[in-house]
Amino acid sequence: MIYKNVLKPIFFSIDAETAHHRVFSLIKLTVSIGVVSNIVKKLYQKKHKSLEREVFGIKFPNPVGLAAGFDKDGKLISELSAFGFGFIEVGTVTPKPQEGNPKPRLFRLPNDHALINRMGFNNEGLDKLVGRLKRRDRSIIVGGNIGKNKLTPNEEALSDYIKCFDSLFNYVDYFVVNVSSPNTPNLRALQDKEPLKAILSSLQERNNKNSNANKPILLKIAPDLTNEQLDDIVEIVQETKIAGVIATNTTIDRSGLKTQKQDVEKIGQGGLSGVPVKKRSTEVIRYLNNRSNNSFPIIAVGGIFNADDAIEKLNAGASLVQVYTSFIYEGPSLIKNINKGLIGRI
Repeated sequence: MIYKNVLKPIFFSIDAETAHHRVFSLIKLTVSIGVVSNIVKKLYQKKHKSLEREVFGIKFPNPVGLAAGFDKDGKLISELSAFGFGFIEVGTVTPKPQEGNPKPRLFRLPNDHALINRMGFNNEGLDKLVGRLKRRDRSIIVGGNIGKNKLTPNEEALSDYIKCFDSLFNYVDYFVVNVSSPNTPNLRALQDKEPLKAILSSLQERNNKNSNANKPILLKIAPDLTNEQLDDIVEIVQETKIAGVIATNTTIDRSGLKTQKQDVEKIGQGGLSGVPVKKRSTEVIRYLNNRSNNSFPIIAVGGIFNADDAIEKLNAGASLVQVYTSFIYEGPSLIKNINKGLIGRI
């Protein structure tokens, strides 16, 4: 209640990206203190045997994770974990640091419980992230979401993904190959069958040759793919034997929004997340699950604001769920509320 009645109105009164950084600083200043961290854990964590699950060889304490993009540089892994997330995904990281797209680049659509972002893989680069991951609490499950630098042409994209994969291998529990962000020019072209197969095959080959146990590799896809393209995704996942899929990233579709059309057009390009992507995300999950005969795990992301939303995704064929936009709108009680609502229903 404190978040919704006090903090949220303050944060929503200022620019969205500025608010994000202030929330970040607030979490860092408070939750990093041992006694505060313990209070946060007691308030927000929900543990129950029925919430535990094993997916692609990893044992998760609960099925609710934080999607990539919130903690791109791995600065708040322990602090965010205190709020009850079953796993944290960092990134998207690129080999070289990059500033991303010009500001403003993050916008709220309160009437739609949505965000539009065109961040453009802004991050401090691979070396900084690796340095932080070396010092992290290994009891927290962390995924590494990897991408290519904006200036790297698509023909050389594989090199960027390999650099990220090799550097992060010993420090993350699973990988996510991001070729579906709409905010890096031509990136989504890498979702086409041949370039995608080349990237995933190469990464899986390196994975299998590693002297340590290999790591699950997942593919994050856009909600805007056609059924024919989704058929290709199923075929590629099965051929390359990667661990699974994250469905879905943000959408470029603007249909059905409650926000005034002129206000949406004024914002301009970017990926739309939150409630408006919920239905399509579920459709993609159900389609992939049916076409693949449930042959690989799916992590659901897109419009999950409560336990019913999560159950909808799980019933469609997902094994785990992730939140981002709803964390901003609903606050830190979201994770506990979802987990409480899942007990006895999954």
